[in-house]
Amino acid sequence: MTKMIRSVFLLILFIGTIALPFMHTAAAETKVYHVPLHQEVEKGLHAFLQRSFKEAADAGADTIVLDIDTPGGFVDAADQIAKLMKSTDAEIVAFINNRALSAGAFLALYADQIYMTPNGSMGAAQVIDGSGNAAEAKTNSYWLAQMKNAALHKEGRDEQYALAMANPDIHLPDLRAPKGELLTLTASEAEEVGYSEGTVATFDELLAKLGLEDATVISTAETFSEKAARFITNPVVVPILLSIASLGLIVELYSPGFGVPGSMGLIALFSFFYGHTVAGLAGYETLILFLLGVGLIIAEFFIAGGIAGVFGVLAIIGSILLAGTNLAFMAISVLIAIAVASIGAVVIMKFFGKKLHLLNKIILMDTMDTESGYVSNENRTDLLNKVAVTLTPLYPSGVAELDGERIDVVSEGRYIDRDTEVVIVAVEGFRIVVREKKKEEEQGL
Repeated sequence: MTKMIRSVFLLILFIGTIALPFMHTAAAETKVYHVPLHQEVEKGLHAFLQRSFKEAADAGADTIVLDIDTPGGFVDAADQIAKLMKSTDAEIVAFINNRALSAGAFLALYADQIYMTPNGSMGAAQVIDGSGNAAEAKTNSYWLAQMKNAALHKEGRDEQYALAMANPDIHLPDLRAPKGELLTLTASEAEEVGYSEGTVATFDELLAKLGLEDATVISTAETFSEKAARFITNPVVVPILLSIASLGLIVELYSPGFGVPGSMGLIALFSFFYGHTVAGLAGYETLILFLLGVGLIIAEFFIAGGIAGVFGVLAIIGSILLAGTNLAFMAISVLIAIAVASIGAVVIMKFFGKKLHLLNKIILMDTMDTESGYVSNENRTDLLNKVAVTLTPLYPSGVAELDGERIDVVSEGRYIDRDTEVVIVAVEGFRIVVREKKKEEEQGL
């Protein structure tokens, strides 16, 4: 019996010795992905976060820490990122490392846990329009519902605080948030109302709070392409790029050869599609439609009728509209670009039309004036008082002969028969006025 017990003990010891390295390896493989969510919340940020979350899933990470420091951003981009967070299996911890305002507060609420630095703040989430004013009632109602859903993402949170962040009419006296002001929570206030699990000074302290001080931390960073995409897809930059593209190409059409304006236009278009492709907003079908449009416009130079050019322009506009997720915004951007191009074309025709060759093919821009050495007709003042003979009757116009030269003449209004001597009494441009010689002599008497 003793021998059997000893054998079992040795077997357990042997198995434990073999399993120990594997247990150690498993513990060492605990991974935490540290993902920055900085600057504005826009479509390019969504592409970066999507890549980071996929890397975390592929690596088997159990926790993703979103390092948040943002003044807010755009509603449509925030909605996309919120959907990404909800579909992620790993636990998401929001580390508000300074501020999570507006769309930043909305995204922080979709995290499984929230921690803040001592000087951190979250709130001020009212939707504003492009003029800096509160959005219309319909948009604001939608956003309030979204803020409420975000607060209820985690059980135990009171949605009134999230609503007060987006609606200045909600009065919360316990937090000294008077009516008419948006709620912004400090670190201590957020912890007090259950919107924060704790206050930590550093990222390492956060890991200790989470019990992940021994975990392998993998930090992600934006690539150059992703940074460029974030800049290019910014709603402020998009209409500027499209305006530069349209104006540059129009100026190029009016100037000989291919120079700076055309290059700027093509670079702007290339940048637009490059940024939207990297951000995952434009697919290959969009690029194919754009190239088809360019091909049709080129074909217009060889095919008469204008149909190819019209369809080419429509194809390019369609590709631009499809490159963004918000059709209304892209349509507004295209209209802005068309307006800028139209104004530019008018300015070009008015001030530079004579120097640009395409306008001279469409509109006669040259003038033939006396200052330029042009004469509309030969003024025959040398014919005054000379005598000619009518070759045809004058009714009152006809033909006369003077020193062997046939000239078109007109009487002063009277009929003059052929083979009658007439005196040239006036030369007014092309008009040569004559009077019957006999009448002239009678007047002289």
